[in-house]
Amino acid sequence: MSSEAHTTVHASGLSPSQIEQLTQAATSAAENAYAPYSHFYVGAAILLQDGAILSGCNVENASYRLTTCAEQTAIATAVAQHGPDIRIRAVVVVNRNGGVPCMPCGACRQTILEFASPECWVFYPSEGGVTTNASFTSLLPAAFHLAR
Repeated sequence: MSSEAHTTVHASGLSPSQIEQLTQAATSAAENAYAPYSHFYVGAAILLQDGAILSGCNVENASYRLTTCAEQTAIATAVAQHGPDIRIRAVVVVNRNGGVPCMPCGACRQTILEFASPECWVFYPSEGGVTTNASFTSLLPAAFHLAR
């Protein structure tokens, strides 16, 4: 394979090595997921505009409503470490459940929206576990915004 194939930039502006780095961070986070009820182990990694990568995993609770998704955990970690003005450039979601689709849920999409940069992209497993991706605006086309 030519070196040109290795440096092809994705439509998101991310290089293959950046996407792989995010995928590895999400995969590592999924190893720490606490999912004793659903047995659905999810990890997420986010890339901030400043280049920082933060990750999180799902943390379930016997009261299902209190469960926290991996994407929300990663975002809360980013805010705790970098402050409330973070801007997310990319999100990668993985799961340890072999071939099961795992797109961000509606609540996670709204949480991502709160901090997403205009060019934010999301990478996630689709049918058969094949990683697919979409611009964030295509995942939440009629987004709910409040003026800050």
